[in-house]
Amino acid sequence: MFSLQQWQSQGQFTHISGHQIFTKIAGDITKPALLLIHGFPSASWDWEGMWQTLSEHYFVITLDMLGFGLSDKPINATYKITEQADLYTQFLKTLNINDVHILAHDYGDTVAQELLARQVVSQSDFKINSVCFLNGGLFPEVHKPLFIQKLLLSKLGWIVPKLMNKQKFANNLVTIFSKSTPPSKQVVDTLWELLIYKDGLAVMPKLISYIKQRQQNRERWVGAIINSNIPLTFIAGAEDPISGKHMIEHYKKLTPNARVQEFVELGHYPQVENPDAITQAYLAFRN
Repeated sequence: MFSLQQWQSQGQFTHISGHQIFTKIAGDITKPALLLIHGFPSASWDWEGMWQTLSEHYFVITLDMLGFGLSDKPINATYKITEQADLYTQFLKTLNINDVHILAHDYGDTVAQELLARQVVSQSDFKINSVCFLNGGLFPEVHKPLFIQKLLLSKLGWIVPKLMNKQKFANNLVTIFSKSTPPSKQVVDTLWELLIYKDGLAVMPKLISYIKQRQQNRERWVGAIINSNIPLTFIAGAEDPISGKHMIEHYKKLTPNARVQEFVELGHYPQVENPDAITQAYLAFRN
């Protein structure tokens, strides 16, 4: 497992859209480009267990989105999904990458849906060749937010950062990981460190607006999946109370020729809970 220090030392800070954004690339630039898009409330470190193997097959690109991980967390930002999508677009431009495959998780699924929606209406700055979604709220009507997420969304949202501590954070993580693959101490410690870096707790009530944005943009973002003509897949842990079994079934129902791989023993963070299995599932999808 990469420690956070190792992970950070192999990346760099890139100035994008007026902010310091933590970015990371690996692998051979002549190989197909693979963009990794992380979830809420974590960061690109979520991919550390898959990083080594993926970088042997692809030119792997990732970053910590605005408000997340090691990147800037301005209190006055709006934190729109469209702006997070713009970050990836700008970063790909700086790398001169014109076409990518996408692997996304959770909040990152929504960013991937926005990028895909741009392609569907021919307004994308780069070509997306395939998308793999991991557990996330692809369809807002069946997404089941945690109590703490509902609280963050409410008028009392501002109080959550004041009440949050590492133990409560760990307890929440345990409820969304599978019982058979609970988060290790290192996972809890690292995700907590990333969360509190640059006072990240303070922006959580603003970041959580993505749940409302999903409802407001449902037609566009769900349409991006349904109307897309590139290979898509949903690889998901069924034990996830937020977007597990119920999300998998809904995906099958709504998506033409749905390609799904269900891991009955995994939870909301499949790539952290069993990175080897998810890496192999992703490689099998691509082959």
